[in-house]
Amino acid sequence: MSQYFDVGDETLWNPSNGAARLFLRTLRVYEEEVGRASGFGPMENDECQVDPAALEAFVNALLAWHDRRSHHVIDALSWGFTATVLALARRAGAEVRWPARSERGWGVRVREWADELDGHLVR
Repeated sequence: MSQYFDVGDETLWNPSNGAARLFLRTLRVYEEEVGRASGFGPMENDECQVDPAALEAFVNALLAWHDRRSHHVIDALSWGFTATVLALARRAGAEVRWPARSERGWGVRVREWADELDGHLVR
């Protein structure tokens, strides 16, 4: 079985049930942390509609949230999730606005990871 994350009729990602469940649970945690809805709706009948405008606002808020922190454990816990959201946001056509400090260090690593993940996020 698998589940679908769609923008209209376009599938952004078609992960296994387990990956989809873990992603959505983690997503809800970060929605609270950054104080913004992600644009990912509920999973109904193995489909989740994604609002691309809300996703764009969320990914930019998430990047700004990262830019305000300097904590190795938080970085370790969050970079993989952030790279996944970034790859999905790019697929949805989001305009990603990188904070100035991200051009060094954490932003470079997260961008590289998102690029790599894009090839593994099955449609």
